[in-house]
Amino acid sequence: MSETAASIIEAISGIRLGSVPHEDDIHSLIADALNRNGISFIHEARLGPGRRADFLVNRVAVEVKKGRPAPAALIRQMTEYLKHPEVDEIVVVCQRKVRLPEKIGGKPVYQISLDRLWGISLK
Repeated sequence: MSETAASIIEAISGIRLGSVPHEDDIHSLIADALNRNGISFIHEARLGPGRRADFLVNRVAVEVKKGRPAPAALIRQMTEYLKHPEVDEIVVVCQRKVRLPEKIGGKPVYQISLDRLWGISLK
């Protein structure tokens, strides 16, 4: 795990969700956490036609999903992001844990689950 990915995970791990009605609210909480930890990022970073990572920190993409996303669709999306030459790793932030591979295309995939008990689960 890169130092960048580790710092992102550490910053986001402090987030506790209440009743969050929209994914954009989770984006705001993540942006606040990254800013508080001095982590520069691009929000809605373009990774090609029709592809935008929720956040890009150096060469680490961060994708946010409310609830429990469909694994196959999420893996397809991450595969496209990880094909981009400026992305070396991806951190997926979900409210509930989903089964994901440890690597896609040889690039690491990390997951942070902000579950209903407000706990953190790292894959």
